[in-house]
Amino acid sequence: MDPLILARIQFAANISFHILFPTVTIALGWVLVYFKLRYSRSRDLKWMDAYQFWVKVFALSFALGVVSGITMSFQFGTNWPGYMERVGNIAGPLLAYEVLTAFFLEAVFLGIMLFGFRRVPGAVHTAATLLVTFGTTLSAFWILALNSWMQTPAGFEMRDGVAHATDWAAIIFNPSFPYRLAHMLLASGLTVAFLVAGISAYRWLRGDREPAVMAALRTGVAMAAILIPVQIYAGDLHGLNTLEHQPQKVAAMEGNWQTGPARPLLLFAWPDEAARTNRFEIGIPSGASLILTHRADGMVPGLDDYVGNHPPVAPVFFAFRIMVGIGLLMLAVSWAAAFLLWRRGDLPRPMVRLLVAMTFSGWAATLAGWYVTEIGRQPWLVSGVLQTHEAVSATPAGMVGATLALYLTVYALLLTAYMATLFLLARKGAKPKEIDTGPTTHPNAFVAAE
Repeated sequence: MDPLILARIQFAANISFHILFPTVTIALGWVLVYFKLRYSRSRDLKWMDAYQFWVKVFALSFALGVVSGITMSFQFGTNWPGYMERVGNIAGPLLAYEVLTAFFLEAVFLGIMLFGFRRVPGAVHTAATLLVTFGTTLSAFWILALNSWMQTPAGFEMRDGVAHATDWAAIIFNPSFPYRLAHMLLASGLTVAFLVAGISAYRWLRGDREPAVMAALRTGVAMAAILIPVQIYAGDLHGLNTLEHQPQKVAAMEGNWQTGPARPLLLFAWPDEAARTNRFEIGIPSGASLILTHRADGMVPGLDDYVGNHPPVAPVFFAFRIMVGIGLLMLAVSWAAAFLLWRRGDLPRPMVRLLVAMTFSGWAATLAGWYVTEIGRQPWLVSGVLQTHEAVSATPAGMVGATLALYLTVYALLLTAYMATLFLLARKGAKPKEIDTGPTTHPNAFVAAE
């Protein structure tokens, strides 16, 4: 196979596995802060029980996120040396800022957050939880600043074929960054909302009716019901920004070949890139124009205007529909569950089972959205600056293929183990065994410290 294709698949496999875990830790940290503050205010032990269960999930997700992130760093040197050669003056500092301001902050206070709740005053433990959570969000800030700059580069100049920064504010706050950051943070919130609701629903189905279980279930449902309409609105703004700066990506998302007004919204089609047309189209008349321009007769860009300079159409087209379809399902399920909790105070068994089925729906939507973003940038690695084929190394295809097979095997095992561990924790319950090693570990010591 082509080494370029293998290197792209390998990086896609790495980023797909890695992104699952920061997507959990970013928002789950804020949920833990919420649980801790509710406990501090009410002294209701259900909130502390919920904290003690979900902090284990946070620790597991954080560990896998760190490990999987290291392999991506290696690939910059092994598979993509041209990337750092061309834009390393910008990418390098942004990655360094992420390590210096975010990862160190998380590493310093993570131990207190995980193991200090009976060893330090309650206010100190709450502060540690808040700082770790802030660190995960700050990490997302820097990574998305770099990714957004690759999509819509600004604040630099080229000298002898190398990018040099001229305005760091313009680099960080490039045209797509605010929309991409908001979209990703909301995606993390929705991922965690359905994870918390789904695992809590699983515990409920197995007969664990502790107050902490229902408190977490209600929190997850409420989060999802609130965040999904906000995400839909943010996604619309992000789409308008993409239309302005990356029209060829929008054309691929819509499967639109000819630029024109009153273009249909395709619910289904089979893009045929060789024939530059779609098969089996099912669409809503003028729907794409209405969504993209907010006018029924608005102009929608066509792929034929970007021949040789647009992404592969089918992956972007289908990934976008998967993301939107899951989002609409999230809207229906979360609002139905919230309504039932409001009217009845509990949920019927079919709804609880549906929440269990939706446990990892946030992951599926996030990956689909990520594929739209990253595949939709092709053939550019940095839009208008560096094409993907210009950055790849001369590593033989056999070596790239062998390491790809190893990565896929390890990632499949780790992901299976992660998901199995989540449900094992759910079956075992949240309450840890009390170990009396002195006055500071007395069951009421944490309350007294607060």
